[in-house]
Amino acid sequence: MIQARFFAASTLHRTSVHFHRRCRLSSSLFHLRLLVLKSVLAMSLAACTEVSRFIAAASVRPSSDKSNGTAIITHRLRTPIGGYGGVLSLSRPRNSCKRIVMEASSGSNQGLTYRDAGVDIDAGSELVRRIAKMAPGIGGFGGLFPLGDSYLVAGTDGVGTKLMLAFETGIHDTIGIDLVAMSVNDIVTSGAKPLFFLDYFATGHLDVDVAEKVIKGIVDGCKQSDCVLLGGETAEMPGLYKEGEYDLSGCAVGIVKKDSVINGANIVAGDILIGLPSSGVHSNGFSLVRRVLAQSGLSLKDQLPGSDITIAEALLAPTVIYVKQVLDLVSKGGVKGIAHITGGGFTDNIPRVFPKGLGAVIYRDSWEVPAVFKWLQEAGKIEDYEMRRTFNMGIGMVLVVSPDTASRILENRGEAGKAYRIGEVISGKDVTYS
Repeated sequence: MIQARFFAASTLHRTSVHFHRRCRLSSSLFHLRLLVLKSVLAMSLAACTEVSRFIAAASVRPSSDKSNGTAIITHRLRTPIGGYGGVLSLSRPRNSCKRIVMEASSGSNQGLTYRDAGVDIDAGSELVRRIAKMAPGIGGFGGLFPLGDSYLVAGTDGVGTKLMLAFETGIHDTIGIDLVAMSVNDIVTSGAKPLFFLDYFATGHLDVDVAEKVIKGIVDGCKQSDCVLLGGETAEMPGLYKEGEYDLSGCAVGIVKKDSVINGANIVAGDILIGLPSSGVHSNGFSLVRRVLAQSGLSLKDQLPGSDITIAEALLAPTVIYVKQVLDLVSKGGVKGIAHITGGGFTDNIPRVFPKGLGAVIYRDSWEVPAVFKWLQEAGKIEDYEMRRTFNMGIGMVLVVSPDTASRILENRGEAGKAYRIGEVISGKDVTYS
């Protein structure tokens, strides 16, 4: 799913690729270090400029105890060549020093990443950077427009490839809730109360029954947000979409008094991070989810490992709409910043509300991670870092509050809904985990 323009910078994707090159070397060369090795590569792989450009580290070792001088040169690259994330093996035939044979394998032992699934967050961040040159001030979760003593706050989004699961299952009556949630949850981070919502429904051939179910979900989402479905657009465009498919986008507009805007400006080290639980994956990361599902050998109808519901039920659970819970907490004071945990996870979204010079530490065992994330990580062999920057991991909204406010929220969490103390603000930068 393409980032909304309000999204800020994300972290760098890193995929490791191993190169193996067999060549005949005398045993005395096994201990040569990187400088000599790179010189050998420069001579042997003169035409492979893309290879030498990305080399980050290399080592030499015998291929076996009885290698007769044959060695394996292993190179670890930070960036896959041509976007390929597998393993390339370069070998030189025993009786030839003029030809190098290169073979490719799928790299199935490597964990999946969001980039492997086709989503390049770096590209999205670069687009935001370029747009910021033309429209300075973007980067927050919502855009603020001055109106008298208030601000109108607007946000727009879609639901990404979660739609493809709706197509496959035929479940269309909750995807509209996701659509509303993605926008109203963004604008409530400023303390804004949603006023109205506009939707856009596009399809190649209008199936009235399906469209009605989708719009019903949008209406339900607006009711949960205490806002009005003010209007929308239905576009029928033959040839642009496959049979039975459609796309959605929406826009929410809210309002907040200028003296009540929550912007993170007064956050200090020692403030507490309060996490509000999610219903599951919500509406981000589904390109990676679908890749994991395809690799797992399971179907949407199968039971989710470690749970008593199906995979479809877990993945299609509607995004939680936090509007009423958050505005209730804000009304009682002490809330300094709010982060909607979408694409980029904790790693990218929490720092967006901090002043410069501040970071966060997250307490890893402070909440129960839902079974769906445990399955995704295990089935996809996904690294912890990749999980944390792609998914919400069970926390969909984070409030930055004073210690006294944190105590009050946690003492009354039954009345205000579930909440967890998941970390604190520290001097420094970025998000760390302990």
